[in-house]
Amino acid sequence: MILNCARLSLANLLAPETRTTFWKILALTFLALIVLWFGVRGLFDAYLLPWLASDLPAMPDWTSWLGLIAAIAAGIGLALGLAFLISPVTALIAGFFLDGVASIIEKRDYPHEPQGKEMPLASALWGSVQFLGVVILANIVALLMLFIPGVNLIAFFLVNGYLLGREFFEFAAMRYRSPQEAKAFRAKHSSKVFSAGLLIAAFLAVPLLNLLTPLFAAGLMVHLHKALSQKDRHFGTEELAKSLR
Repeated sequence: MILNCARLSLANLLAPETRTTFWKILALTFLALIVLWFGVRGLFDAYLLPWLASDLPAMPDWTSWLGLIAAIAAGIGLALGLAFLISPVTALIAGFFLDGVASIIEKRDYPHEPQGKEMPLASALWGSVQFLGVVILANIVALLMLFIPGVNLIAFFLVNGYLLGREFFEFAAMRYRSPQEAKAFRAKHSSKVFSAGLLIAAFLAVPLLNLLTPLFAAGLMVHLHKALSQKDRHFGTEELAKSLR
């Protein structure tokens, strides 16, 4: 079931409608990162660099060397910081497009079933912020675990698998259910949701490909939610038939 859902989600990434959404997300992500780069660099040049230079005696050689070293260190630090922020920023921006992606999948792959309801703008914004926090938390935990040999890789998959699986499955479920019902449905199928989350974590671990993680994860969980819902209805029908015999 889960592998088939993943296959369908990967196929969805190649669909023309999804490609258009991806390019929009990618363009907005890099625009946001460029704005952050120039903003932080401008603040550093305007405030921090003069303060560092003024802290030394009036010796031109020292101040020029300090300025050069500080500029290089700031450039490296900012580049590393922006590299760390690529996934969270992509996730934040993608949050505004996930309902559209889910709607495309539902109309194309489940045309004879009721379509899910898009979340209101305020809820979509809050969901994006929540997901941003989840991604940042997961990456910080994974980063800290890098210093523990034998645990780091396992921790990365377990933390990201649980958090990403939970968030994306509840997103898909809330298109059809209340938040409380979505959480209960996720808890009922927690093992399958976690297994699907591990696939998302594996996708997230691949450089550059991880920019597609929100789209892949949304598609995977839309298909998984549909499959589990159909399974529950099927079992419910069988149990009803048995009770009538």
